[in-house]
Amino acid sequence: MFSYKKCSHEGCSHFALSDFDSDGNIIEGGKFCYAHIENKDEHIQKVYDYIRNHDKIIGLNASGITFTNIDVTNKGFYGCNFSHSLFAGLNSKGIRVRMSIFDFATFSDSNFLECNSHFSSYAGAKFSHVNLTGSDLVQDNFCGLSSFQSSFDDSDLYSSYFINAKLIDTSFRNCNIKETVFYEITQQNVSFRQSNTNAAIFDKRGSALFTGLEELNVPRGVQKGPVL
Repeated sequence: MFSYKKCSHEGCSHFALSDFDSDGNIIEGGKFCYAHIENKDEHIQKVYDYIRNHDKIIGLNASGITFTNIDVTNKGFYGCNFSHSLFAGLNSKGIRVRMSIFDFATFSDSNFLECNSHFSSYAGAKFSHVNLTGSDLVQDNFCGLSSFQSSFDDSDLYSSYFINAKLIDTSFRNCNIKETVFYEITQQNVSFRQSNTNAAIFDKRGSALFTGLEELNVPRGVQKGPVL
């Protein structure tokens, strides 16, 4: 996992960004978060170079950094922190992600086809025109996600969480959503066609939205959604 060392700037509680040695390898002892680091452009270039030169990225803290038009096809990210980062214009395939953090990150106009992400967090993230078709997104945290004109089609979302997610013009066609939790979602023009919605978990209000019924004669609490 990435280092949990706090930023050295007085009063700052954010984690320090990863630093690099003269050979471009990650070292312990990063000092400042993105907001307080000097020579931001130089540091961003070091992060880009590290990702470009490694197929397996372990323990990288790049929180708050913007990633535009870079290729991360078939690269693996393990125990990394990309919270509050921006990913724009990325067209990559076959990314592997394990136990990494993308909380409150923004993904825009990007393709991550056949992404393989397990045990990772995208809480509070924003997806705009993002294509994740054919991905394995198992036991991931999408709570508070805001998704606009994006696709999870043909993906395995087993036991992931979308609690309080805002889903607009977003597609979950032909997905495995067994034990996937959709408590208190807000939805507009969302399709679950050919997905196993009977195996997903909705709260009472969410289930009523899917069936179009004003009331459901069901026990209070968790219940299964209908097949669409």
